[in-house]
Amino acid sequence: MNPIQKDELYENISQFLKGKGIELKEGSYTKGIHAGCSLLADAINLSQTGLDRAKVGLEKTKEGIEKKFDQVRQVIHEKTAPVKPPLTASAPPPPAPNGKPKATARAKPKMKPKRSKGKR
Repeated sequence: MNPIQKDELYENISQFLKGKGIELKEGSYTKGIHAGCSLLADAINLSQTGLDRAKVGLEKTKEGIEKKFDQVRQVIHEKTAPVKPPLTASAPPPPAPNGKPKATARAKPKMKPKRSKGKR
């Protein structure tokens, strides 16, 4: 947006009022209206500048937030990814540190517990 000139706003208001049948003549009240138009033009221009700066800052903030979201998504993905299955189920066990294969324990035959015939 182009900045508003201080006199430009007063001239537009004067033309608007003239169209409504009110003509502003030089005097103390017109000086007050002119000063008010100058203040309003300054306020509009400063507001527009502030909005432009805020828009640029918001874009930078948005980029930073998106970057953080990507990092969070990556961490969530890593933590919730399915566990990879072992390579093969029939692979031999790795050798012991001394180089000899690890001895496997034999399964003991299951025995039925003995029942006592008497009451206790």
